[in-house]
Amino acid sequence: MAGKTIPDFPVLPAPPQRELRFTCQPGCINCCNVQGYVYLTEDNLRDAARYLRLSPAEFEQRYVYRTRHLLRLRKPRHSQCHFLRDNGCSIHPAKPTQCRLFPFWPELVKSSRAWNAAARQCPGIGQGPLVQIGEAMELASEMERAYPTIYP
Repeated sequence: MAGKTIPDFPVLPAPPQRELRFTCQPGCINCCNVQGYVYLTEDNLRDAARYLRLSPAEFEQRYVYRTRHLLRLRKPRHSQCHFLRDNGCSIHPAKPTQCRLFPFWPELVKSSRAWNAAARQCPGIGQGPLVQIGEAMELASEMERAYPTIYP
């Protein structure tokens, strides 16, 4: 093969995870401590406000950063979330879609590499009953519908 070059081939994404298991582990808040933002839908804002017995305007003023296309929770100093406590989420019954659906996010469900990387921080991944790929993809599509500017 002297003198011939091998063409560059694109690196393909890792295939979707074939077998998914997940169940939250008691006392674990690892997913809440990952660097990043918690995005909200308008419904999330209203639900959290109602849960805290605040008006949506009061909740937004205290806890939300709004841009033209996105809503996200403000980050307090030295913490990822205003609502994170040592024993978990203080607004658990009204937590945002993003939090409720973890780890069934499109970028995790569609890539075994990403799913396995998330498992290194989340002890619930790989535990519990088998989640069929169709169910996991439906949960992931809920993220896409909730956040169309993030998942175009």
